[in-house]
Amino acid sequence: MGIGGGIALLVIGAILSFGVSDRVEGVDLTVIGYICMGAGVLALILAIALNAQRTNTTHRQVVEHREEPPAPPVA
Repeated sequence: MGIGGGIALLVIGAILSFGVSDRVEGVDLTVIGYICMGAGVLALILAIALNAQRTNTTHRQVVEHREEPPAPPVA
């Protein structure tokens, strides 16, 4: 989902809870807006934490070096 998805959920939730005054029978749009805003905050926190963890990783390169033993002298 990422940071953009979290921001989108926050915006959609804020619009539903604060900007919409219509009534739908059996559906409370204010509560749905609060739920979307909570999910957006959670998505933002997870995205930022995972992104910070991803940048802290280190990569190691293992190089194997083999030397052939010297050939025996020819008599």
